[in-house]
Amino acid sequence: MFVLQMQWLWKYIDDLIGKGLPSSIIFELLAYATTTLIPMALPLAILLASIMTFGNLGENYELLAIKSSGISLFKIMRPLIIFNIIVSISAFYFSNNILPWANLKMSALMYDVKNQSPELSIKEGAFFNDIEGYSIRVGQKNTETGLLRDIMVYDHSERRGNVYVTIADSGYMNMTTDKQYMILNLFQGSTYSDILAKDRKSDKKSFRRDTFEEETMRFQMDGGDLERTDEGLFKRHYQMMNIEQLANNKDSLQVKLAQRKALFGTNLLRSNYFKRLNNGEENELDSAITDSLNYEGMVALLNALDEDKQNQVLKIAANYARSTKSYIGTTHRDMVNSSRLINRHWIEWHRKFTLSFACLVFFFIGAPFGAIIRKGGLGMPLIVSVVLFILYYILSISGENLVKEGLIPAYQGMWVSAAVLLPLGIFLSYKAATDSVILSKEAYIKFFVKLGKRWIKSNP
Repeated sequence: MFVLQMQWLWKYIDDLIGKGLPSSIIFELLAYATTTLIPMALPLAILLASIMTFGNLGENYELLAIKSSGISLFKIMRPLIIFNIIVSISAFYFSNNILPWANLKMSALMYDVKNQSPELSIKEGAFFNDIEGYSIRVGQKNTETGLLRDIMVYDHSERRGNVYVTIADSGYMNMTTDKQYMILNLFQGSTYSDILAKDRKSDKKSFRRDTFEEETMRFQMDGGDLERTDEGLFKRHYQMMNIEQLANNKDSLQVKLAQRKALFGTNLLRSNYFKRLNNGEENELDSAITDSLNYEGMVALLNALDEDKQNQVLKIAANYARSTKSYIGTTHRDMVNSSRLINRHWIEWHRKFTLSFACLVFFFIGAPFGAIIRKGGLGMPLIVSVVLFILYYILSISGENLVKEGLIPAYQGMWVSAAVLLPLGIFLSYKAATDSVILSKEAYIKFFVKLGKRWIKSNP
């Protein structure tokens, strides 16, 4: 947990340092983050603990003494199997009830922290839009001196578009002591502003440019105290739901997507595929088109028109085709996004179960593995645990990404890691129960020595 917590802390260190946050907020955020890291830490902890436990028993010949008294390996493991079943059930309860609550609390608090002292959230080469009515871009940022280079400020406060722009070579950004205003001191720059013509119909456009050696801009902020956002804004996110909520929301999304697909086909056929100009009158051409809804009939009708009419029809048809293409593209993107959102609900639904199952799988890998290698302590078990966990993590992430893109069903992507590691656990359990020397270096040395002797005899 300490290692994972440090990784999380370094990831969000820029959002926490220098914002004047009270220690209670920092510790509260760390507590929520620790809770959300348990699904990653728990299987690894069980794997490491089981390898260390049975490795120590094997290294000190205690496991051999117990087996010599007629007690089998599975009978030795029985209390730990019961304990891990209890842990797995608790892990499912945690994933279904506590983890969504922790995600909700942490997401809402992180949102508030990121919006605290926004001058520290400005990134190099990216537009910063957290100040209402303004968009700020900084080319370079010196974290030690606070000097900003290549500054560009778009003023959208009048809601007229990009008509007022300030560009400066360098500057400094600071908050006032009462945290009510952010002061931007600019050096060596220019201000460009479009001047609206008195006659709006006029095509003539002009702008004004002012240069300056130093200029100060002041932005009003919401205040320096950390304001807690309503957590209800985040409750509809799939990571904040339990199994029942995920199932209900997923079904609603699937129904809406099906309705959207059906409506899309109807609208496309009725309004975009066959389309004609309506002038309020039914004429012979309209009746002919209605009776000739096929390619040959359409070509014949087109050829029956004079050249001017044909050009007019083709021009109108081309405009309709472009409009239809745009409609199809927009609808396709919306449907793809809806399908991905449904897939993410499926991912979270299966994740509630995969954590519990991973705890059992890692125990049945770690316990027999420790009994076979007969190495206790922290060195060898830690290396083996990390390697196996990396394999598990890569399989899980790969399967999850395939599900997000809709390439495979959710049950395949989310359970692929268990499907790979479960046979390994069964194999190691069988080998440990039969006192196999599959991982003993002495056995491999003897094997290669015998192989060498046979080769020498066969090749005198």
